[in-house]
Amino acid sequence: MTQKSSPSSSTLEPEDAKASLRTSLRKARTHRSERRIAEHAESLRDLVMAIPTVGGASCVSVYASRPHEPGTGPLIQALHEHGVKVMIPLLGDGLQRGWAWYKGVDDLIERAPGRPPEPSGDFLPFDTIARAEVVVVPALAVDTGGMRLGQGGGWYDRALPQASPGVPFIALVYDDELFDADGAPLPREAHDVGVQTVVTPSRVLHLPA
Repeated sequence: MTQKSSPSSSTLEPEDAKASLRTSLRKARTHRSERRIAEHAESLRDLVMAIPTVGGASCVSVYASRPHEPGTGPLIQALHEHGVKVMIPLLGDGLQRGWAWYKGVDDLIERAPGRPPEPSGDFLPFDTIARAEVVVVPALAVDTGGMRLGQGGGWYDRALPQASPGVPFIALVYDDELFDADGAPLPREAHDVGVQTVVTPSRVLHLPA
């Protein structure tokens, strides 16, 4: 299902439209059961692993999902079992943002309430993302033009330009979080970085560059 309407069509400024949309999307996510989220995570794993650029990669960056987000646990473990080096975001000293390598299913730790699980390994600098051949990013919504709505912190919008040229960015969302860019484009600001592929539990959609 593709959403046909969004706050971007209103008179709100992009920043305010994003805030309004985030509130409604986060609320909708809380209504999904743990069982359904787990089922979706397995579907996402299978669909992402079948993408040729993922299957042929030696290093992939993936976010570690929080409750209610499209789950990445099965995907991370599947990549690890296939011998792929998996790079996961890590918060360093003084709120430094960087990465660490995934070592196994018991390696991810929730270090503080509300924060995503993080690896236990050594802190890697911000620009280490340049080693990734595919980057799987979180999103609250994506439109069919490739616009991604993030959580609002702007961290991935700063990280993605550090990736190597031509590396595909893949966003994971639920089916009802995919918007029609012609009739209901997501609100956009100058710093926003788009994605080339969106994966929902039911399909893979390759988007315009």
